[in-house]
Amino acid sequence: MASGGGTTRTLVWILMGLLILGLGGFGATNLSSGVRAVGNVGAQEISVDDYARALQRELRGLEAQTGQPVTLAQAQAAGVDRRILSQLVNSAAVDDETARMGLSIGDETLSKQIFEISSFQGVDGKFDREGYSYALRNAGLTEAEFEEDLRKETARTLVQGAVVSGIAVPAAHADALVGFVGARRDFTWARLTQKDLAEPLPQPTMDELRSYHQSHVTDFTLPEMKRITYVWVTPDMVLDSVEVDEAALSALYEERKGEFNTEERRLVERLAFADEAAAEAAKAALETGDKAFEDLVADRGLDLADVDMGDVARSDLDGAADAVFASDVGQVTGPFTTSIGPALFRVNAVLPAEERAFEDVKAMLRDELAFDRARRVIEAQAEAIDDMLAGGATLEEVAKETMLELGRVDWHAGNEDDIAAYREFAAAARALSEEDFPEVAQLEDGGIYAMRLEEVLAPRVQKLEDVTEDVAAAWEGAETETRLRAQAEGLVSQLEEGADFTGLGLSPSTETDVLRNGFVPGTPEGFLDAVFDLETGKVGIFDAFGGVIITRLDAEKGPDMDDPDVAALAANLREQAEAAVAQDIYEAYISDIRSRTDVNLSTAAVNAVNASLQ
Repeated sequence: MASGGGTTRTLVWILMGLLILGLGGFGATNLSSGVRAVGNVGAQEISVDDYARALQRELRGLEAQTGQPVTLAQAQAAGVDRRILSQLVNSAAVDDETARMGLSIGDETLSKQIFEISSFQGVDGKFDREGYSYALRNAGLTEAEFEEDLRKETARTLVQGAVVSGIAVPAAHADALVGFVGARRDFTWARLTQKDLAEPLPQPTMDELRSYHQSHVTDFTLPEMKRITYVWVTPDMVLDSVEVDEAALSALYEERKGEFNTEERRLVERLAFADEAAAEAAKAALETGDKAFEDLVADRGLDLADVDMGDVARSDLDGAADAVFASDVGQVTGPFTTSIGPALFRVNAVLPAEERAFEDVKAMLRDELAFDRARRVIEAQAEAIDDMLAGGATLEEVAKETMLELGRVDWHAGNEDDIAAYREFAAAARALSEEDFPEVAQLEDGGIYAMRLEEVLAPRVQKLEDVTEDVAAAWEGAETETRLRAQAEGLVSQLEEGADFTGLGLSPSTETDVLRNGFVPGTPEGFLDAVFDLETGKVGIFDAFGGVIITRLDAEKGPDMDDPDVAALAANLREQAEAAVAQDIYEAYISDIRSRTDVNLSTAAVNAVNASLQ
């Protein structure tokens, strides 16, 4: 039990520390209606702030994963709000159960846990009362609320540990998992491509192309698109019109002179010793050839990475500088007195001094200055252009009167041409509707744009005459695979009777001990899954990159338990299986609690919180 308690405390500290960091800047949700709770589970209340914080934290996490803004509407469409509410109900149900059980922690234990949360510690590693209060205020929590949450979280974790402790999966279950994942196969395979066709492929007739087009209509159907008119300008588009004077370039060069003119440096390793005698003995062993520098490093229980100083200047080496800089590559010199004791130095490379005159970097500096000034020019005009649009100007009028250029795009997911390549434009285009009015928005490179939806184009089939070349290429690939498959099928019986691949005119490759999750270069996705479905001695034929692969399974083997990687995999699979069973048991426990506990949720309160977050 003591061990379990230590684990519990560690988990709670981590969870609560992450909670404080994750909630930073969220604050509380204030509803004008005075609603305090979105529901009750038994005697436990789910406050509007708890729901709002959890929902905001999930939205922030989704944005971090996708790299794009996530609106509440998008999250609701994915069921995020319902999942968050269900999680809060589960936690409240367990809280109600622990309250009935009288399970809690004392003030002394609570204080100790708070003192040991790193988020509340100062630079000296001790509890910082002011930092504690500030972190909670920043998270929109009072001390009383946080401490009550910590008590509940601790109690929940104790209950969970008691419910799932000691769980083990049957050996047969674990063995079955290991047997599946660690299984190995030996097989022989050969690829047939267009050059292996018995007869050259003829040119397709128009009837054949028409038939192929009609039977593969989805391959030649354009997706739903939004026809969007837009105006835009980026720094790159106005660079040529931006003037940069010589004085500004010279000033920038002087400011960054250290970047363009670097002194001579060395790549150096430094091996320090406890005293001068040990250093001299090591140097003597090097000189007699008894040991190499690597041996000396290993004798100290170190790796070469531990003694690597990287690239250093003379000023980094103190009294050893002259000798080190006079040494050849590979030469060891010393010992010299250093801040970490007597040390030997080995030179691994000479990095000569670099001097780049103003004229050498002038063009690069001009581009940088011009780009920065172009950004500022665009930024200075953005507000005025937005005012024009707000005043009723059309995009066409804006293009005539400003530096912005007019364009049109049939946008769809996956379109990355010109402005559609910007993620800000793509996100805005995805959400754009006919009710939206054009307004200025920023691009990541400092450009700006505004857009207008003209119409939504329904998915439509491209006419054969517009995609004749694409249809012909697709027909050729399909016809090649069909004919090669027929050729390969004529070889199956001979190969299954033991015929040699080479004797049948094939160029085989032999694979041994291949795992289910392995990789065989030159084979398509799903190839190994198909190989593992074969019986020993049987032959399979698989489509691959415009050709076919003919494969014979030579042997089925079980896991190699002498392989350390397989043994580690087996242990990992057992742990995963036990964790999955433990999770299922705990979820069943929560379901039982919920079935015995009154759950009352206020749809109006939930909607009010959602509306406040729009």
